[in-house]
Amino acid sequence: MTAGTVRVSAAALVVALGLFVIASFATSAGAAPGTVDLGTAGSFAVLAGSKVTNTGLSVIDGDVGVSPGSAVTGFPPGIVTGGTIHVTDAVAAGAQADALIAYNGIAGRECDTDLTGQDLGGLTLTAGIYCFSSSAQLTGTLTLDAQGDPDAVFIFQIGSTLTTASNSSVVLINEADACNVFFQVGSSATLGTATTFVGTILALTSITAVTGTTVEDGRLLALNGAVTLDTNVITSPTCATPPPTTTTTTTTIPTTTTTTAPTTTTTTAPTTTTTAPTTTTTTAPTTTTTTLPETTTTTTTLPGTTTLPATTTTLPGVTTTTAAATTTTARASSGNVTRGPTTPSMGTGGGGSTDTVTRTSTRLARTGSDLTPAAIVAFLSILVGSGMIFASRRTVLLLLDSREAAAGRARTWRHLRR
Repeated sequence: MTAGTVRVSAAALVVALGLFVIASFATSAGAAPGTVDLGTAGSFAVLAGSKVTNTGLSVIDGDVGVSPGSAVTGFPPGIVTGGTIHVTDAVAAGAQADALIAYNGIAGRECDTDLTGQDLGGLTLTAGIYCFSSSAQLTGTLTLDAQGDPDAVFIFQIGSTLTTASNSSVVLINEADACNVFFQVGSSATLGTATTFVGTILALTSITAVTGTTVEDGRLLALNGAVTLDTNVITSPTCATPPPTTTTTTTTIPTTTTTTAPTTTTTTAPTTTTTAPTTTTTTAPTTTTTTLPETTTTTTTLPGTTTLPATTTTLPGVTTTTAAATTTTARASSGNVTRGPTTPSMGTGGGGSTDTVTRTSTRLARTGSDLTPAAIVAFLSILVGSGMIFASRRTVLLLLDSREAAAGRARTWRHLRR
């Protein structure tokens, strides 16, 4: 940036500031005041703080109320049309509260023109705020000129009292509206006989309308004191509700950052099926223990036979009885012949074994002993235990014959004993 550019920029800034100051001054000097919002007090033609009294045939068009006082008298003969009398109720209390707000609002505004010491009679005023440091007097006619602006507002700030002389008046011209005319009075207001008044009086203390006073399109609102009437006509203006004060709030909308979440890819793992190895349970074979019946060995002693104890060998499923050596004493006609122990020959099967059995059987047949079945079984057991699997037919026949011979001898013996 060059020095020349800096000088031009500085000059432009000075000019801009100068124009801004001029414009601001012009706006401040010529700006029309805004209207006054009366709130719920706007529907009242007469509102008092302590009491409302009436003498004569007064006609009130609008609400009549008192709060916090409790006295409204003179109705009738006074007549209230187009409104209701409110005595110390919520409506009157609300109206008093709104009237106080409006009073303070007017008092707080900046004065445009100071008319202290001047009589309002004979003046023609345009829109603006006019003030009196003490009392204000109206004798004659006060003209308010809106200059063609129906929204023109006329405000009078009076430090103490407002008094009008008899037959005084307020006149509106060039579209001036009574809804926009306000007199804020610091103490009390008195309207003289036959005065024709326009606009709203907000008095801190009291208001008196002398005989024959007419308030055309106006209101008498006393905050703390009384309102006194005497054969008056008071008409509350029909005014549009002023638009509410608009407060412009600039809200900076934060920048919205849209963050797109990354696409989530869901990978489904393949299903893994794990087959447990088949477990083969080998059940040991059931061991069946067969308890063989107790083997009873019966030893039969044949006559003339000496039997040694037999040896019994029990094998699983097989009972083998090995006969002990037997000494047989044979009886012969020539005497007793004693033979030694006879031991069966243990053959290997074949001819030798058969001959041995045959010889043994022959000897048994020759003896005088009775071969009982038990003896025969014992003999056969000896054969099996000795390895002789089969006995010859001849041996069996000999055994049977010896059995029959023994039986015959037994019968003969029994017969001889008899």
